[in-house]
Amino acid sequence: MTDRTIPTARLGADGPEVGVQGLGCMGMSFAYGPADAGESRATLERALELGVTLYDTADAYGAGENEKFLSPFFKAHRDEVVIATKFALAVPPDDPTRRIIRNDPPYIRQAVESSLKRLDVDVIDLYYMHRRDVNVPIEETVGVMADLVREGKVKHLGLSEVTGAELRAAQGVHPIAAVQSEWSLFSRDIETGVVPTARDLGVTLVPYSPLGRGFLTGSFANADKDLTADDFRRQQPRFTGENAASNVALLEPIRTVAEAHGVSLGQVALAWVQQQTKVHALPVIPIPGTRKASRVEENVAAVTIELTAEELTLLEPIAGKVAGDRYADMTFTSAGRE
Repeated sequence: MTDRTIPTARLGADGPEVGVQGLGCMGMSFAYGPADAGESRATLERALELGVTLYDTADAYGAGENEKFLSPFFKAHRDEVVIATKFALAVPPDDPTRRIIRNDPPYIRQAVESSLKRLDVDVIDLYYMHRRDVNVPIEETVGVMADLVREGKVKHLGLSEVTGAELRAAQGVHPIAAVQSEWSLFSRDIETGVVPTARDLGVTLVPYSPLGRGFLTGSFANADKDLTADDFRRQQPRFTGENAASNVALLEPIRTVAEAHGVSLGQVALAWVQQQTKVHALPVIPIPGTRKASRVEENVAAVTIELTAEELTLLEPIAGKVAGDRYADMTFTSAGRE
């Protein structure tokens, strides 16, 4: 594959222009079993060569280790990359194995200082509220985030897994550049409220897990049987037991389209997400995660795949047939509160 610069899109009304596909970096330190640091570093470099400029992490990924791992790459390419990180998933002092959601002002200020230190940067380009604490008014949370912008610690604000109403309330306090939510052929609940609200407000959608955490690529069929014990997909209902067996059959229409184009299942799944920018008339910048340079090349190539109206129709029913929720506990997602 020859190097190319992919098209760009803007984050929000006045945010930076970034490649229309970003890179999710979580798996380089967390959640998907063992990772090779050298291979991950090569993946970061290859992504940048191909025009990927939005790099996504969070303080919760490996308890800050992901931010530390990415820091040298960001320092080497500071003027070329847009750094996105997140706060909200805190470790309670009495149980380091748990995560609790915190949106309170003191915690936000503590979190941003810690992320700035781990990333070794003066300012974070895009700072997300990772999850919503319903006990703290979202206007209060975004108010503190807006203060971070005024103080020069953050350039632009983002929200993750919020409802349409929450997004609108947040926008009333400070411009929101991006909303990050799961969006794929298997997960389309945000199209009811979040997507039309984002379009109305000029907010960019940043879909995470656009490849259904790898399931849509056909790389595994049952998490219990195919993945290592420390892989968190074993905890997600749709990838285990009878749900997984049922969901594997849903890949057949994707396989049909892939064969027609001479591409992989994952490329069709990504092309579908990329094409939602035309379907819904708003910027859509998916952030597929990978630890391999070859996968980045494959993913970026999906930007040029154009699915026909007939193919979109063939793929349309898939999400409605998926067995199992995205998470065992959906209360902290937009779908759980919409």
